[in-house]
Amino acid sequence: MQLRSDSFHPYARLDGRLAFGEYDPGTHVRLSRNRNPHLAWTNVPRETQSFALTCCDPDVPSEGSRVNREGMTVPIDLRRTDFFHWVVCDLPPELRSIKEGAHSDGITTHGKRPGKTPSGGLQGINDYTNWFASDPKMAGEYGGYDGPCPPWNDERVHGYRFTLYALDVPTLGLSGSFTGQQLREAIQGHVLEQAELLGIYAIYPNARL
Repeated sequence: MQLRSDSFHPYARLDGRLAFGEYDPGTHVRLSRNRNPHLAWTNVPRETQSFALTCCDPDVPSEGSRVNREGMTVPIDLRRTDFFHWVVCDLPPELRSIKEGAHSDGITTHGKRPGKTPSGGLQGINDYTNWFASDPKMAGEYGGYDGPCPPWNDERVHGYRFTLYALDVPTLGLSGSFTGQQLREAIQGHVLEQAELLGIYAIYPNARL
């Protein structure tokens, strides 16, 4: 199975229109257009009964004492953890593409609702749900796609892994506010094939790989 995108090239920097936040020389960061990228796939296994889709950033700082603090940077060698930006399951087996902006086109304060997607199937919640939990201006359940917004002082360039899974079941039985980790657990033993695209992104001007 092959996965491609008309919105970005593999291993290249994601355009700011696909991000939740982008660099601002005066305030460090500003909100961006937050459009989901186009994705398309081919050579699907004949036994496929549904698809699952995730976008995960494995480069998120494991602790936040230096995140977005004036006069500090987040060290490149700090231990990192996963942050899910897109969690979708039960996509129909005949689906072969998702248009740019179809699942997200702009920032929705307090988040988009989990549930049915414009492409069929179900979207769970992404990890902005926890990130904004203590911010009354932004708190809520963030369903579907919300793009990159790495710390504006992070020395590390982040990688964003878009992974499509062809599954041997029509549904994973997930519902409501399911998470990326719950999807990972649910697909165990059901993956026929998977395909991945990696894009990179940073806000800090001096970030490096």
